[in-house]
Amino acid sequence: MKALTPIGAQGLGAYVALPEEGKGPLLLVLQEIFGVNGNIRALCDAYGEEGYVAIAPDLFWRQQPGVELDPAAADAMPQALAFLDKFDDGEAMEDIRATIAFARENLECTGEVGAVGYCLGGRLAFRSLVETEVGCSVAYYGVGLEGLVTRPLPAGKSALLHVPQEDGYCPPAAQTILREHARDGLKVHFYPGCDHAFARKGSPHFDANSARLADDRTINFLVPRVGPVYDLEALWEKHLDYEFATRDADLTMGTMVAQPYVNHIPTMTGGVGYTDLHRFYSEYFIGANPADTAQLTISRTQGARQIVDEVIFSFTHDRRIEWLLPGIEPTGRKVRFGLVGVVRFRGKRLCHEHIYWDQASVLAQVGLLPRNELPVLGAEAADKIVDNTIPSNRLIKSW
Repeated sequence: MKALTPIGAQGLGAYVALPEEGKGPLLLVLQEIFGVNGNIRALCDAYGEEGYVAIAPDLFWRQQPGVELDPAAADAMPQALAFLDKFDDGEAMEDIRATIAFARENLECTGEVGAVGYCLGGRLAFRSLVETEVGCSVAYYGVGLEGLVTRPLPAGKSALLHVPQEDGYCPPAAQTILREHARDGLKVHFYPGCDHAFARKGSPHFDANSARLADDRTINFLVPRVGPVYDLEALWEKHLDYEFATRDADLTMGTMVAQPYVNHIPTMTGGVGYTDLHRFYSEYFIGANPADTAQLTISRTQGARQIVDEVIFSFTHDRRIEWLLPGIEPTGRKVRFGLVGVVRFRGKRLCHEHIYWDQASVLAQVGLLPRNELPVLGAEAADKIVDNTIPSNRLIKSW
């Protein structure tokens, strides 16, 4: 396991994860009571992939340097609470200031400083807005925040809180205080049915869906405030060019993270991980589409790390198209349908694609669904996306 980098003369160390470029905005990743353990290191690595110089200071170094407890271990909680009993928030602020100073001097990071913290680290991330140069912070299930949010944030600073509604460390009365003070620079999201540590993989309270949503909200909060900002549209257009014009699987995969995934929702085709997705692109997608395949982009919505495209996709069914019509022999028919692609980036590389379309319309156009017997439409459903003069409600008999 990678050793902590010494960053203080007295014994303070930190885990450092750098982005692909070796430089970027500074993001402090502040630990839970289990120290700079495997979970915190993995978070740093993930934030590094997002483009941040991610650094997790060892805030328990005064009690014992290099604490990294496994939360699942039977003795982890008693040990963690013993360290916490001797912990001082004021000394942690000194460590955070020392970490920022080290990063400014020794790592390539400039501009605004961000912080994201978990449990104990959530409280410290919020407090750092007042006592350090941290400009924006994110707190996951931070403890004791109800006693901090009552004072205004410094001018120009902002905070995001992720609050699980079933968190015993943040009972309903505390949540009410957080809700009442969610204004100006403070934004609070509540997660129904979630408990403390809902975003930590391996936690008995881990909730994958809420964790994914919280992660998206975190990135959408951080990017406009500290960066990094990438030209996602240019990256996406390059990916599309490699898929449909250049038709090169290796170049296409080169635009993606090490282990991406693609899911065509109606047919569950695509792939998870480099090996399967490369095979899918090589054998079943790139080069396998008809020569007259065309995509007309109707709208494009762009977020901090996500693009949503609304497209009209068309082709002549002159060959087998396994990703769209698996097992169906060519019919020679022309097909046109609406398609929506939700594309997520991690840093400046594609992470995953979720592709949706109306499979009933496709099946109707190639003669596999009887349109006169079922409430389905053909190419006219795609036409109405761009022409709202086409009558609505044509499938409603009484209209």
